[in-house]
Amino acid sequence: MTPAPRFPEPSHELGDPAELFVRYLEFYRATVVAKLEGLTGAELRTTRLPSGWTPLEMLKHLVYMELRWIRWGFLGEAVAEPWGDRDVDADRWAVHEGETLATLVESLHAGGAVTAAVVRDHRLDELGATTGRFRADESAPSLVWILFHVLQEYARHAGHLDVVRELIDGTTGE
Repeated sequence: MTPAPRFPEPSHELGDPAELFVRYLEFYRATVVAKLEGLTGAELRTTRLPSGWTPLEMLKHLVYMELRWIRWGFLGEAVAEPWGDRDVDADRWAVHEGETLATLVESLHAGGAVTAAVVRDHRLDELGATTGRFRADESAPSLVWILFHVLQEYARHAGHLDVVRELIDGTTGE
């Protein structure tokens, strides 16, 4: 397994919260990928927990979580399957046969590039669109609120993957 990347301490002069969001999200995406590298196909698709999710399902969840909050939520884009990480009948996350670690990692990085562009092109206090996830009759959250939510999702789930990786082969993170 590739060791989890060490987060480079930002300069003490860095006062741009948008840049901090981009850097921390990049760090957590890399951490998630590092926790999955080196696992066999069977290990990626087998659960170690009573809740039943697999490492590959967690990765797919993170791909769709970011899509739901940034593209469908903040940008208000039409998204064909915003809940594509779910098997509605089983009421759980699901990964289809043709989905692989490589394809999901590629999707994760593509979503990260969209998020970085959104952060670069919008103010943090700008409200999300009311044409996608959020309706016109409700208050859409600000970009900064959405970014905090996405960041905590990554941090929490990176910790979950750290525990699962330790259960699989004893590898631990920070």
